[in-house]
Amino acid sequence: MNVTVFSPMPPERSGIADYSALLVPALRRECDVRVVRRGARKPPRGVDLAVYHIGNNPDVHGWIVDALRRAPGVVVLHDFVLHHLVAGLTIGRRDGHAYLDAMEREGGVVGRLLAHGVLDKRIPPLWENRPQDFHLAAGVLDLATGLIVHSEHVRERARAAGFAGPIWVIPHPAFPVPAGPADALEGSPLVGSFGNVNASKRIPQLLEAFARLRRLRPDTALLLVGATSPGFDLDRRLQRLGLDGDGVHRRGFVDEPRLWELMKACDVHVNLRWPTMGEASGTAIRALSLGKPLVVSDVGWFAELPDAVALKVPVDEREAETLTAALELLATRPDVRRQMAEAALELARREHDLDRVADLYVSAFEQAAGGRAIDDGVLGEVSEAAAAVGIEPGSAEAAELAARLAEVEIGG
Repeated sequence: MNVTVFSPMPPERSGIADYSALLVPALRRECDVRVVRRGARKPPRGVDLAVYHIGNNPDVHGWIVDALRRAPGVVVLHDFVLHHLVAGLTIGRRDGHAYLDAMEREGGVVGRLLAHGVLDKRIPPLWENRPQDFHLAAGVLDLATGLIVHSEHVRERARAAGFAGPIWVIPHPAFPVPAGPADALEGSPLVGSFGNVNASKRIPQLLEAFARLRRLRPDTALLLVGATSPGFDLDRRLQRLGLDGDGVHRRGFVDEPRLWELMKACDVHVNLRWPTMGEASGTAIRALSLGKPLVVSDVGWFAELPDAVALKVPVDEREAETLTAALELLATRPDVRRQMAEAALELARREHDLDRVADLYVSAFEQAAGGRAIDDGVLGEVSEAAAAVGIEPGSAEAAELAARLAEVEIGG
């Protein structure tokens, strides 16, 4: 097949750029893939399939949505909540009426009135304080001929939003671990959090939990890596909790080689999120590839991680307390850390293997390009092969085959 891909690519500072840089070479081993240059208006003539990687950042994905409007195709939906993207494509382009229409479509008259409040600067921007209440994904879903998503959570939300086309749930591929040593940072154990430092990454709750843990285990240290969001006063929070001295290592945005050095240094990785945009986490996948225990929020894609690799913290009034208990368990039980590390490596190898993910992508491409005829052909071949080796309908083996076919939405 001839596939045209619209996606950010390095050196853009985007997790989706890193994702595509990892995936595209693996896809090229099985089909003809061309990544268009940034700003391309539409696919070239003669392609079998156009694939659009869409996330919530208008600076990175605005041009991709513009191309999707000209030539609908398969959308790789990295975030379900697209409020920030839509705001950038409407208000950011001085088209407030389009924002009003998008909000009315999802929220009715109330949504339109709230949008008026945003435009008149009478209420704070909804994409900053209430994005989960208005996902605004309908405009992209209308144009998608099929969706590739990374979680059952996003599949269910897309169906609830009325998307009736094919949806393929394909895991985020595991990153190959580069050679090289870990950074030498003090802390035993060392707890790491990677990504923007802000309230939505639950940094206030993490700092509170770590301060409690630090009183119980003074040798523990926390590493925060990522840019601090505007308006988030990290220094004040550290000072208030007595964490402005030893015990907290701070690094800003780092490049990929430096990221791996710092991630290798950590004994435990914390990856919290609320509200969730429906995203999968590239840093969490890297942690799995490294065999690191995870502590995550019990929401969205994170909630679907096996319990063997991740301790899950509900987002409720006891969040900091539960997080403290999770960190204390991992700090005091190296045997639990070892068990979770082994499970993480196995999960990365089994479910997130790059070649397996590429195979699932190619299967989705073939179905999207060939439709029902390919589905019927695959089902026929599988049925004949199963009968030839004696697999009976209703048997455990037949159920396993059905489950594997359902992964790529064949026969479902």
